[in-house]
Parts: sequence; structure tokens; C-alpha cells
Amino acid sequence: MTRFAFIVHPISPKDIARKVPPAKLMPDGAIEALLRTMKPSVASHITGVRSLTGATTEGVFIGLPLTPKMFLSDPLESVYDKIHACCEIAEQEGCDLIGLGAFTSVVGDGGVTVAERTKIAVTTGNSYTVATALEGTLDACSRVGLDTSGATLAVVGATGAIGRTCALCLAPSFAKTILIGRDQARTEAVAGQVVRGEATTDVRRVREADVIVTVTSSDTAVIQPEDLKAGSVVCDVARPRDVSVRVAKERPDVLVIEGGVVAVPGDVDFGMDFGFPPKTAYACMSETMMLALDGRAESFTLGKDVSVEQVQETRRLADKHGFKLAGYRSFEKAVGPEAIDRVRAARLASV
Repeated sequence: MTRFAFIVHPISPKDIARKVPPAKLMPDGAIEALLRTMKPSVASHITGVRSLTGATTEGVFIGLPLTPKMFLSDPLESVYDKIHACCEIAEQEGCDLIGLGAFTSVVGDGGVTVAERTKIAVTTGNSYTVATALEGTLDACSRVGLDTSGATLAVVGATGAIGRTCALCLAPSFAKTILIGRDQARTEAVAGQVVRGEATTDVRRVREADVIVTVTSSDTAVIQPEDLKAGSVVCDVARPRDVSVRVAKERPDVLVIEGGVVAVPGDVDFGMDFGFPPKTAYACMSETMMLALDGRAESFTLGKDVSVEQVQETRRLADKHGFKLAGYRSFEKAVGPEAIDRVRAARLASV
């Protein structure tokens, strides 16, 4: 059996406060100072993952005590050392492969340096994250009656590994694609590869879009309720979210879905609650598990680019082993048919 590990970390200081109630009385800065004194450790054991082929795997979640703000502000070498400590724990647990969750796949060079410093294989999970974002976005468009051939797509975070590949794969289906990045030259370079692509650094250009895929590494929301067209579809792949929680209350005419919520095959027990229904996981976690089920202890997705071929390969592995999208979730809640109907009606009224 190929065993796996996956690194998780708090998305905000408030996550710590939910698990350690006395921390509710502490300011965020004090919580982060406390986190700097803590070491990575095994958060839980994962059992029951079983492929359609009959193959099984098991693994561990390893908790890394850093928030997104700390990943971006702490010295890079310090962050690498802590991720490497997670890899050493994985080795001690008998794991052959480790997945980099959330910001651990964002900092530095997208896992390349981490892979060079550890004996076990490393993957970011970004290939299957792209695959599920593409599938979810196009399916959501169909459900709300949105014809992509005449629609405008915006990709926020277009120069990142996930954003660029989403743009490359989705753009042929749309009349126009707005690529939004932080650096104009880099964004223009991506736009040059995208069918009917246009580059900008102005995130407010999402107001022109019928469909938005957003996947930045910002530690705060970048899309607000006033930025969204009535009847539009937003796939928010980022963690922390790129879409403000205000959208959930103020814009019932917009469909916001979380990218990459996946049903895991078997009678899986993750041993911890990371906010999803039982037996479901993020796509990046699922990529790590499906590689383990396939006996492929290899560094599959690394660096700042995700190829179309890698995306297609994870789709093939998902079909082979029984991973599939687990419906829609939005702001930690399941999306019901009434929400779909409401957005469909708003779209019809706006055209």
C-alpha cells in the first residue's frame, strides 16, 4: 500500500479560536505569535479510502501552525523549514507521498524547493483542482441557462498556476476572456496564449463578466457584492476565499460555488472536521489520495505551471478510482435547487 500525508493549516487566526476557546479573547497578532512557538504535528489519521479497482490507501493530516498572513510575511526560509518538518513527520509515519495544502503550495516556487529537500514525493494537487474547477464552472453555467458562446469570462489570478490553466481551457468556450493579474506584463504574456484574451490589472473589470473564476493568493477578499452582474456565476477556488462573505447575504441573484469539493471513494474517515460533509474533500487532497491509490509515489504537480495534459491525467485517475464532484457548496453550505432557480431567473431578467 502506498501511504500519503497532506499538510493543512489554519486559514485565519479565528480557526484557532474555534478549536482553543481561550484564544477568542486574544487579538489576531497574539494568536499568530503563539503559533510561531508551535511545531507541526500529526492532526489526524485517515482511513477507509478505497478505489473502484479495490486498491486502498491510508494516511495522515499534518497540521502546520501558520496562517496565510504568516506565510506571506515570515521569512521564506523559515516557512520552508516548517514545511520540511512536515515532510519529516510524513516519512516517520511511513508515507510515500505528501500533498501541499492551501498556502503551502503557493509560497516560494510551488513545491519545487520542498521536493528537493525531502526523500518522499510531493504534489500540490493543483492539476485536479483545475479539473474540478473547469467541470464545476461549465456545469453551473448550464444549470443557470448561461450560454458561454456569447458570454464574457474573467479569470482573477490569471498568472498563477491554476488561473492560467483554467483560462487556457475555458477561453475557447467564451466570446471574450478578461485576464486579471497583479503585473501587467506577466498578465499580457498569459493573454497572448489565451483565445480572445485581454489583460488587465484592474480587478474591478470583473463587473463586465458573466462568469468568473477566481484563484488569487490574497489573504483578504478581492471581489465585493457590487462587483458582480445579476445572474452571473463565480467559481471561487481560492482559500482564503476571494469572494467576500457579504455576497452570500447581499447578492442572492449570483451563484458562487467553491471549486473542488470532491466525493472520496470508500468509507473514508478523515479523523477531523475541516468544514466539509463526511467523505468529501478538497480536490488538492483528492489528487494526493488518487496518486497513492494508483501506487504512484511521484512528484506529479510541482512549480508554477499546470499543463493541460496533467489536468487530463487527473481526470482519468478520478474516473478510474471513483472520485467525483460532490455537488455545489457556497460559503460552507450546500447549494440547493432553489438557489439555482433564483440565479436562472435573475439571468433571464437581465438579458
